[in-house]
Amino acid sequence: MAEEYLFQEKQYLGRDKTWISVRLILALFCFSAYYLNLDHLASSQLFFIVGASIIVVSIIMMYMINYKTEVTPNFLTLSGLWSTSLVKIDLNSIVKVEKKPYSTYFFNNPVYNLHKNGKIRFYSDGRDAVWLTDRDGLIYIIGTQRADELVKAVKQAQMKS
Repeated sequence: MAEEYLFQEKQYLGRDKTWISVRLILALFCFSAYYLNLDHLASSQLFFIVGASIIVVSIIMMYMINYKTEVTPNFLTLSGLWSTSLVKIDLNSIVKVEKKPYSTYFFNNPVYNLHKNGKIRFYSDGRDAVWLTDRDGLIYIIGTQRADELVKAVKQAQMKS
């Protein structure tokens, strides 16, 4: 039986613009050091190998799913990489849904199911996040690139149940 999804989004590990920039600057540094080495020593080839490796790893990371967000009529489900546990949030226990900025920092590390200070964070890319508060006061912060659609889907799912 096919499940009805009100919202579905895949967050990829390597598609965050800031970390792509950092990796490309590192690769550019390695290629520059290789090119500017006037003696052309055998050890200078290491710069070329490291630069090429950074680019290859960046390309592979662009297709690795960090986590997937799905909203069904009763649950919000977050499934992550290989060994991560499935997180299922019962939408009947959610009392408040808000769209807020994820963080004030310029660089944010990707996280999945990070428990800290009474908040559970999920983030891969994007500036905005959906803040869900349940009856117990626990706050789920879900970073997304389509925050408006996620808020709309959660509220629509709460209306259906």
